[in-house]
Amino acid sequence: MENNGPLAGLRILDLSTVVLGPMTGQYLGDMGADVIKIEAPEGDITRSIGPRRSEGMGALYLANNRNKRSVVLDLKAKTDRDVLRQMVLNSDVILHSIRTDSARRLGINYEDMRKLNPKLVYCHLTGFSDDGPYAGKAAYDDIIQALSGLAMLQTVVGGEPRYVPSIIADKISAVHAAYAIALALFHRERTGKGQKVVVPMFETMVAFNMAEHMGGQIFEPSEGAMGYKPVREALRRPFQTSDGYICFLPYTDANWTKFFALIGRNDLQVDPTFYSQKGRQDNLDIVWAEVRHLIKARSTAEWLTLLEGSDIPYAIVNDLEELLEDPHLHATGFWEMHYHSTEGWMRFPAPPLQFSATPGAIYRLPPLLGEHTDEILKEFGIIGGVVQPQDR
Repeated sequence: MENNGPLAGLRILDLSTVVLGPMTGQYLGDMGADVIKIEAPEGDITRSIGPRRSEGMGALYLANNRNKRSVVLDLKAKTDRDVLRQMVLNSDVILHSIRTDSARRLGINYEDMRKLNPKLVYCHLTGFSDDGPYAGKAAYDDIIQALSGLAMLQTVVGGEPRYVPSIIADKISAVHAAYAIALALFHRERTGKGQKVVVPMFETMVAFNMAEHMGGQIFEPSEGAMGYKPVREALRRPFQTSDGYICFLPYTDANWTKFFALIGRNDLQVDPTFYSQKGRQDNLDIVWAEVRHLIKARSTAEWLTLLEGSDIPYAIVNDLEELLEDPHLHATGFWEMHYHSTEGWMRFPAPPLQFSATPGAIYRLPPLLGEHTDEILKEFGIIGGVVQPQDR
């Protein structure tokens, strides 16, 4: 497939493992960048996680490493570190999640990399910024969910702190990292200069959580407690029908008025508890208790028929398997089938971002460990460990 992505022609060295870094690299690869995944001889740990047809090709690895080529380098060995340094000379971005002290010992800290290539965009993915007391601590998704307040927010539905059943801190940080790299590349286009980009998971997730939860603490002195009540209440959950569940969210006054009309409850349209945004916010318990009672009186199919065309936000409640048959995702071609040389037919979600002139695509399937080592080293003028003269 022809590569017409907006990042076509850019070369990215991805030294990261697990999910945060690999997902960042995959986002950039989907947009056309040549992402070179540099792995230790044992490979990314996710190669052994999840169902697999071949050793080293686990489902978690496959889901986060398309549109990349794989090179094996043992960065504990000086010769391979020298190879990496030669690759940096002719690359646009280096991406890694190695702790600061370890990166310095390996000679891949920003100061050393900048001397090699002043135009390099150097992206360090880390648990915590280096300026605070948590610097250098190990950080995985669970740790960040706990520290950022996300796990404690789940007490409203679980009665105790719980982790969101998704690697959400890694994935949200990956989105931030991808756009941070794109912004740094834009700066380089204007100035010709590279820079260091740090994406600390803890700070990223705290900022993410605070978008709605700053509450009265956004003022100094405080005007009230933190937290956005509509999402902190246990009331916020799908509605039970007579035979299942639906998601139902009348949001504006017009939505509520339409809902009351549809169900023949004109009395609620003149009830101050129900007819205005302020009345509903001041009486959430009463409002949602009444709505739950009303929703439970009809079947899911009845509600879907009644709400169709009403402009009231609503949806069915899918489980993961049902997403494979979702009619909208089918109509938009979201699920793509690709044939892998060793893994056979595989299903991938298509890149969700849409560009009219430079669309992203799945150009390469997840590589075998070290699959492109020889090919790539030759491209960089490195043959048999010896650097050859080259022009990029």
